[in-house]
Amino acid sequence: MTREEKSIVIKELTAQLTENTNIYLADISGLNAGATSNLRRACFKANVKLAVVKNTLLEKAMIASVKDFGDLPSILKGNTSVMYSETGNAPAKVIKAFRKKSDKPLLKGAFIEEAIYLGDDQLDVLVDIKSREELIGDIISLLQSPAKNVISALQSGGGKLSGILKTLSQKEG
Repeated sequence: MTREEKSIVIKELTAQLTENTNIYLADISGLNAGATSNLRRACFKANVKLAVVKNTLLEKAMIASVKDFGDLPSILKGNTSVMYSETGNAPAKVIKAFRKKSDKPLLKGAFIEEAIYLGDDQLDVLVDIKSREELIGDIISLLQSPAKNVISALQSGGGKLSGILKTLSQKEG
């Protein structure tokens, strides 16, 4: 690869790192062609982009990026694949599901909306991360709950009140 080609790859990687808020680094070495193809298919279904990259080029792209990747460049050893996703936990779910049949891919680290996770032991934590949409849904349901209680109390209370008034008016007559 010429210096010019490397420069182009670094610029493309830097752009992808800048555009994506959820970035996973995984080791898929040791997977045969069929397993790699199955992993790519699983990623595609989960709306996760998977790319195999050279560590030195990825490290240069991380440095060139406006984001602070902390200690992530230090784990760039051996084979590295990058997984990009709009949903924070989608790549972790793909990895976990795939590992039911294989011992790979191994999670090296992740960058989730400015939070950094290092090591394969973080996989379960990442699977449990809620997406932005899930968090918004939780907040909306929490906000709706008191309003629903007030409305139901008013509706049932109004029925009771009108029943009491009706009974009182019938007693007087």
